[in-house]
Amino acid sequence: MVGYGRDWMAMAKARIRTNWPTLVALFVSCAYVLWRLSASGWDPVSLAELGSRYAGSVQADTEGYDGQFTYYLALDPNPSTVEKRLDVPAYRYQRILYPILARVISVGDLSIIPWALLAINVVAHAIGTWAVTQFLVDHDLWQGYALIYGLWVGLVVGVGLDLSGPLAYALVVTGWLLYHRRHYLLGASLIGLALFTKETSLLFWFPLLLSELLQKRSWRTISGLYAGGILFVGWQLWLWREFGAPGLGSGGAMATPFEWIPYMGLWRIGPISMATLGLYLLMFGPTIVLPSAWGVFHSLRALRRGEIYAETWALLINTLFIVVMPFSTFREPLSILRVAAGMVVAVILYAAKRGDKRVLNYGMFWAPLLVVLLKG
Repeated sequence: MVGYGRDWMAMAKARIRTNWPTLVALFVSCAYVLWRLSASGWDPVSLAELGSRYAGSVQADTEGYDGQFTYYLALDPNPSTVEKRLDVPAYRYQRILYPILARVISVGDLSIIPWALLAINVVAHAIGTWAVTQFLVDHDLWQGYALIYGLWVGLVVGVGLDLSGPLAYALVVTGWLLYHRRHYLLGASLIGLALFTKETSLLFWFPLLLSELLQKRSWRTISGLYAGGILFVGWQLWLWREFGAPGLGSGGAMATPFEWIPYMGLWRIGPISMATLGLYLLMFGPTIVLPSAWGVFHSLRALRRGEIYAETWALLINTLFIVVMPFSTFREPLSILRVAAGMVVAVILYAAKRGDKRVLNYGMFWAPLLVVLLKG
């Protein structure tokens, strides 16, 4: 028994040494949540930042934030009744997995739903960081690089605001890890579920499918990806019938279209306020604009060399997404950081695939952006 106990302790210590980035990410996300809860009287509903406009208040003068729509969907997923509480019903309703999961966990007790939403995201972010850690270890790289994901402000903030990003990207990176480990059906299933959590997961589902087709994988290997795509198309058709429009779009209320000129969404800030544009360029130039331009250039060069891996396509598509990002996203700093989570994930996967430690070293400099959270 003594020997067994020592073996168990040794295994536990080994796992902690390997997965310590998960613990760091868990600590940071929980600290952020506790900070927000303490500032609101420990009311978990406050994390969703409800606005009076969609709460049915007589004075509809506050917008609230995106987490409120997740909360309302979890309270009542009936499309005919919840529609009036959604700014763009089809767009919000397409992200159904997160609120439904919270409703299932609450077992019908509506008072538990806010805590369920919080718990799901805390656990999801930890699992996502763990999956990135394992992907790095599989490629003989330092597990600490997983902090690029675990401390990305656009994901940490999602944990404390009841947003769908932490769960969606946790499903993406965990599915990607399983697919890499040849658990094709299970990996594809998780990425398919991510499509119903946040539509930007398409930017990983499509590159993976495209890579498999170009490499002429067997039907058995890619059938799970096909199934997820078919179900998602069916889901969009149902949304179209129910709400009069598909869910895919550039955002919620007051969203502007995607741009055709590179970074035009950012440049449009100039005519409104040159001072604001200068501040944005100072903050997001080295952290968002330059990495996205680098990603487009390097992925295209890699494709020309015949590196038609899923990670290469994911980097190209996710960084191009930043290049054409609409003004309505660029004008809000938090939205920029949330959307850029896909680019961050793609950079990690691409660098890990190629064993590029230099890129991962640079990626660690994204962590200081956590200072944005101090704004509240």
